[in-house]
Amino acid sequence: MPDKIKVVLVDNHPLVLDGLKALLETYPHIVVVGTAVNPTAGVEEARRSRPHVVLMDINMPQMNGIEAIALFKGQIPDTQILMLSMHDNREYISASVMRGAAGYILKDVPTEEIVLAIERVAAGGSYFSSGVSEVLMAAKLPTSSDSLTPRERNILAELAAGKSNRDIAEILAISPATVETHRKNIKRKLGIATTAGLTRYVMESGISLKEGV
Repeated sequence: MPDKIKVVLVDNHPLVLDGLKALLETYPHIVVVGTAVNPTAGVEEARRSRPHVVLMDINMPQMNGIEAIALFKGQIPDTQILMLSMHDNREYISASVMRGAAGYILKDVPTEEIVLAIERVAAGGSYFSSGVSEVLMAAKLPTSSDSLTPRERNILAELAAGKSNRDIAEILAISPATVETHRKNIKRKLGIATTAGLTRYVMESGISLKEGV
């Protein structure tokens, strides 16, 4: 993760932009390098400032945030996109991830969680707020991944929810090294090379945490 995380904010409400900018800038390692009231202006701002993270609202006129993800990824592919929304709708979450968003957080989370999400995606990971994680876990894993053990299913679900190896180790009372071994086995069994790919897989298919440990 960079020492200073550069962020561009995109939201069609100027008061929201000003408030969010003021909150984020109370954290010394976060620098808001630009704001925009629509995705087109946001892309121009991001091309100029090359932020590590774009924090973008979903509900905007003319072009919504989900549609705009491809625009950002096409122009500045190294920038991570973090969606900010009041909706925990699975369709919105899935569409965001499938188009390339690294995370999805709800607008009612504390500022500390927004900062954690920014840190996580700036470091190349993913982040989904707790309400979103519950939606991610709502469906069943399809038969294409029957080769996964119950423990591997649980770990895959936690990975897709943005948890780190250490987080998962604490939840399941195992060592981080064991989690990493499971992670490698999951990738091998599913034929998926990256954690982001695992997240997209779960978004497409769904996975339940209630299949045993």
